[in-house]
Amino acid sequence: QVQLVESGGGLAQPGGSLRLSCAASGFMFNIYAMGWYRQAPGKQRELVAVISPGGRINYGDSGKGRFTISRDNAKNTVYLQMNSLKPEDTAVYYCNAYISSLVNYWGQGTQVTVSS
Repeated sequence: QVQLVESGGGLAQPGGSLRLSCAASGFMFNIYAMGWYRQAPGKQRELVAVISPGGRINYGDSGKGRFTISRDNAKNTVYLQMNSLKPEDTAVYYCNAYISSLVNYWGQGTQVTVSS
């Protein structure tokens, strides 16, 4: 059974940091590209960052400069370190495992709220 379980979300103050984790099980983690996406209320889901099985990284516009994606294949986990958080980073953050458009999985999402 495929599972992607996100954790680490919550309330952060502007300028603060959060580290999201996504623990994967039920599939061969080390051959999947892993990504983080986010969806704010009333907006479309957007790419934050993706990391290939070999460690190549691409950031979406929302993730450039302040966010860092990493993966630990030994722990079947992908991380998103978020620094200098802004209120506009408030969204539900989703973990994604991707091989193709026909073979990809989503987590249930974790809420990140940035507010003073």
